[in-house]
Amino acid sequence: MADAKILATIERSATEQLQISVSEYKGNSYLNMRIYYTTDEGETWLPTKKGVTFTPEQLDILTEAIEDARKEFMAE
Repeated sequence: MADAKILATIERSATEQLQISVSEYKGNSYLNMRIYYTTDEGETWLPTKKGVTFTPEQLDILTEAIEDARKEFMAE
């Protein structure tokens, strides 16, 4: 697997973060959202099994869902 390009990191706690990245595997590109953890005060971040991977074809569905969520939150 090629090195992932991290697009964003969302802190969940002092020892946990969500990393959003793009990578390539067997010639296919993917968007990955995965929880990472650290045991050395953030020097090294390791992946957990908690995550989800999207193909480029699924990005429109994801984008639409995020926009719908944004509208719901704005309506509150």
